Amino acid sequence: MSASFVGSSFIPVPVKTRYTHKAHRTKATCLDSSSRTQIKAGHFPDRLCIDDSVFKYLKYYRPSSTNLLFITTPIPNQQDLFENHTSVKDGAKKDEVWMKMREEARFDVEQEPILSHYYSTSILSHNSLESALASQLSIKLSNSGIPINTLYEIFIDIFKEDEYTVRAVREDLKAVKVRDPTCTSYVQCFLNFKGFLACQAHRVAHKLWLQGRKPLALLIQNRVSEVFAVDIHPGAKIGSGILIDHATGVVVGETAVIGNNVSILHNVTLGGTGKVYGDRHPKIGDGALIGTGTCILGNIKIGDGAKVGAGSVVLKEVPSRSTAVGNPARLIGGKNPVRLDKTPSLTMDQTSHITEWSDYVI
Repeated sequence: MSASFVGSSFIPVPVKTRYTHKAHRTKATCLDSSSRTQIKAGHFPDRLCIDDSVFKYLKYYRPSSTNLLFITTPIPNQQDLFENHTSVKDGAKKDEVWMKMREEARFDVEQEPILSHYYSTSILSHNSLESALASQLSIKLSNSGIPINTLYEIFIDIFKEDEYTVRAVREDLKAVKVRDPTCTSYVQCFLNFKGFLACQAHRVAHKLWLQGRKPLALLIQNRVSEVFAVDIHPGAKIGSGILIDHATGVVVGETAVIGNNVSILHNVTLGGTGKVYGDRHPKIGDGALIGTGTCILGNIKIGDGAKVGAGSVVLKEVPSRSTAVGNPARLIGGKNPVRLDKTPSLTMDQTSHITEWSDYVI
């Protein structure tokens, strides 16, 4: 008997092997091609079932007197998966982001075969980006009191019913890929960038909040805060094309609104000013860039295409296409602020407002 993982379940898999009792047993052996043992992924209904033809490589070792079998999961041919499994939706073939992710996953495994099983269970065994994302989030956010299966059903149900969330997920992936120079592929963002994952978990929590399922929404918020160190209240409204770079220490209050194509760096707070009730948190316009360590407090507006420098404390409105820096923050150019001719969230330019040393002095 050998074993394999599907999602979080440990499934024993009978494996037939061919070998003879000779001195050179260290050579690799092959799985019996006549065997068609199938792995069922019943607890993830949107996941493709994988038979043993996927597990093409088996390495046989004989350390001392103990025989160990290790199965590595190579990347299946994506076109075969789409054509041979009727559970794949027709629309999946037109999902360019998802297809590119699968291509990138295949390439990564070719470069690093030890990751083959991880990539298979995380991406290649799923028939859609939504299924893979629901699985990824449920595994990361689950604990002994919140089973993976329960979270998976919550996430996948929201993804299935809310087209805006589905589009926003893809726009966020594109945003990270374009704006973050450390992001070399969609698949790396999907698997390893906690700002992206935290944002997608928030989208589900926000949908639950709007549906009146507030205890569940707050539970997801709490798990995201514990796992990713990102604390976004489920009541906050967030647009699409969002980059939360590094993400650690980001806090977003209940009535905050973040527009489209916004870039936010780590340790940013969009908070209130005290015990004020009602609409009490910042509103961030489209295309704004919020620098590292910035605190924006109160129900104030950061205009479209505005830039807030790192470490600033913003207490008053920042006009569109202007730059605010300092503590307390002031506009570059004073009463006649210098207008930005490019969208700062897209350029990610955080220093162009500094022309000489005196510009540091506020």
